[in-house]
Amino acid sequence: MKTKVLVYGANGYTGELITRFAKDFGIEPIVAGRTEATVVEVAHRYNLPYHVFSLDDTEALVNALKHVAVVIHAAGPFHYTAKQMVEACIATGTHYIDINGDTSVFEFIKRYDAKAKAANVMLLPGSGFDVVPTDCLAYSLKEQMPDATHIEIAFLPRGGGGVSHGTATTMASKAGEGGCVRENGSIKRTPLGHKGKWISVNGKKIFAMSIPWGDISTAYTSTAIPNIITYTAMKPSVYRVLKFQFLFNWLLRMGWIRNIIQNKINKRSTGPSDEQRKNGKTYVWAQVSNAKGETKTAAIQTNDGYTVTYEAALIIARKILNGYCKPGYQTPAACYGASLIFELSGTKELQ
Repeated sequence: MKTKVLVYGANGYTGELITRFAKDFGIEPIVAGRTEATVVEVAHRYNLPYHVFSLDDTEALVNALKHVAVVIHAAGPFHYTAKQMVEACIATGTHYIDINGDTSVFEFIKRYDAKAKAANVMLLPGSGFDVVPTDCLAYSLKEQMPDATHIEIAFLPRGGGGVSHGTATTMASKAGEGGCVRENGSIKRTPLGHKGKWISVNGKKIFAMSIPWGDISTAYTSTAIPNIITYTAMKPSVYRVLKFQFLFNWLLRMGWIRNIIQNKINKRSTGPSDEQRKNGKTYVWAQVSNAKGETKTAAIQTNDGYTVTYEAALIIARKILNGYCKPGYQTPAACYGASLIFELSGTKELQ
């Protein structure tokens, strides 16, 4: 029986957090990535074994996974890296989880459902802040209103120090591509921020705008609710500017513009400090409605996104090691229930 966990991308900001705290969850991971100097540095810092290989080296990738029970894939952008890792996991009988939040990547990995079932492998992307809290809230509301036809979901960060280098890189690679919603079961392209609204949560009114969060894919898989819009907090002044982004999306998609954005990202710190993470919180809000016009609303507070990510990924990896998993493509709440989010520290229900 395979019992090892490999963290690929352990030398990145979020991968390092997963590696650093793994022993608190009873896991001693194998450190892995493609850049030898930083992989070795992380491995030596935590006295862990390591592998150095590129995902494009199929032989090295398969050899690294042969004796591994679970991969925590933390090396994005996932629209460049998911295919290689998913196929290697299926080939070696290794369960796959990742910290992806890209709707298109969820839809892509879902195509491997039949192959994963045949190999008795679970594929569970979105095992971090993208999309565990939102998926659990959506699943809970669907249980309360089985005939729901519409759901709106929002995550509203309150501090936390901003995004990591990897997240920023993913965002840069998607610059100018707009947003999306789900209408009548199908994903529909929309301008980024095509809709804005004020949301009342925890005694505060927070403005939010629509974005293409991963729940456009995962909430549909978890709940079968056919109409989904996702939001994040945004200053109204910024939202008003973004309403005109469609006029220059063609420019943002130009390679040289994306390179300029990426160069600026490369000059920043890799991610928020421990103190910034400690002080960060996120409100997660959702509302469902049915054909009768009835509604149900729920909200929770979680720790900052990066703390949620490393805790959720490690809790799910531990469940898999204990034999608690399902073959094929899965979503967090559909596999582990709406209560999964309450297994993480700092989660509480809001009125």
